[in-house]
Amino acid sequence: MSEEQKQADNRGRATTDELRAFIREGWAPRTPTTTGPAPAAAHAAARREVLSAAFPKQRLVVPAGGLKVRSNDTDYVFRPHTAFAYLTGLGADREPDAVLVLEPLDDGGHEAVLYFRPLAERDSDEFFADARYGEFWVGARPSVEDVERELGLTARHVDGLVDAVAKDAGELTVRVVRDADRELTERLDAARVENGAAQESLQEADDALAHAVSVARLVKDEYEVEQMREAVDATHAGFDAMLAALPDAVANGRGERWLEGTFGLTARHRGNGVGYDAICAAGDHANTLHWIKNTGDVTPGELVLIDAGVEVDSLYTADVTRTVPVDGTFTDAQREVYDAVYAAQEAGIAAVRPGARFSDVHAAAIRVIAEHLHAWGLLPEGVSVEDTLDKEHGQYHRRWMVHGTSHHLGLDVHDCALATREEYMDAELRPGMVLTVEPGLYFKADDLLAPERFRGIGVRIEDDVLVTADGCENLSGGMPRRSDEVEAWVARARS
Repeated sequence: MSEEQKQADNRGRATTDELRAFIREGWAPRTPTTTGPAPAAAHAAARREVLSAAFPKQRLVVPAGGLKVRSNDTDYVFRPHTAFAYLTGLGADREPDAVLVLEPLDDGGHEAVLYFRPLAERDSDEFFADARYGEFWVGARPSVEDVERELGLTARHVDGLVDAVAKDAGELTVRVVRDADRELTERLDAARVENGAAQESLQEADDALAHAVSVARLVKDEYEVEQMREAVDATHAGFDAMLAALPDAVANGRGERWLEGTFGLTARHRGNGVGYDAICAAGDHANTLHWIKNTGDVTPGELVLIDAGVEVDSLYTADVTRTVPVDGTFTDAQREVYDAVYAAQEAGIAAVRPGARFSDVHAAAIRVIAEHLHAWGLLPEGVSVEDTLDKEHGQYHRRWMVHGTSHHLGLDVHDCALATREEYMDAELRPGMVLTVEPGLYFKADDLLAPERFRGIGVRIEDDVLVTADGCENLSGGMPRRSDEVEAWVARARS
């Protein structure tokens, strides 16, 4: 709780000795919160081994992060930092203030120690009087034994963290994932310097750790792929629900919000929540790439572009976009644009295979976009397809498709963001990578260089694609993509 919260805390408290004694009595024995290892435990341990080998004889510190105040004494729903979730297997709302420490061992390797706030005893004030952590208020926390059983590592109370991290800081390298918990990082910085570490060395040392964890996520293990499948399946259910809700979205006004709400409701039933703010963009709103206001009406005769993904309890998220006709049938102009985007996406997906470069996917898709724009006569006079694809002097096609075609996907919707260009855009695709393929065409209503028939039409098609040993698998391929299949999908949902 912040100092401001403490000063303004005006809620009633149990303060008499008599009430304290009464509250502590008459409780049934507790049962363990876990009965065995979590499904992710062995996979997380293997990931920690890779990190351990990369940083021998160094202390590695990965915070989950703390609760963040939304307003006054109300916190946002907690989500652990991605690096912490990846290396522990803990997802959903687990465990605020926890910190994973990989402690170097004398004979090599590391011991994994999770410092966290365990279940308080019933004779403590925290049990009934702490509105942020107390069992009366937020439910029972796991015990030390529960965590050790669930994750297969050593667990300790978080009160011992700072001393454990700072000891010997002048004799060995201590690295911290800095952005996971800024307040804790400041405390650890001070403690490290006090124990002999050089202040100027901290940032560089810490950045190397964060980068290593980010790059490690480029290739997913079998558990992660299965989680991605679950996220995609839940997302498919959400899209089915939105298409079924199209008549209500039209009838009730502010239909973009209706669709967004329908997806969120379905996501909460099937998964933990949503991986990002959904884009439900009807009509010309589809031409604003990050339209998350979702305040507009949904009108028959228009298209609605929906970009949404379910995040399951393990925090793996899908990221899928479909563009559908509100009344179930594309107009000729809408179909013309849609089919061009579909052809570009087909080319992009075909480029996903081991040994190809990540950037090859965009190159394949954008060439098809450029070919269609050239055929429609939209490129400047005398500019060929090759001319516009010239990265130094061309790029005219980007007026109508400004974004990239792909990004890595996993625990973050834009995963592995700390990878360098060489490790990301210029890298070879490997089995186990999951990436999006999402070309689009966007003709703003006031774009006088666009054909009148196209103005106000925005189309994007996005799928989540797994690189396999001999090619790729479209994880979201069960969701219709071809224009006639989309029309049939809308018809089925509305019936």
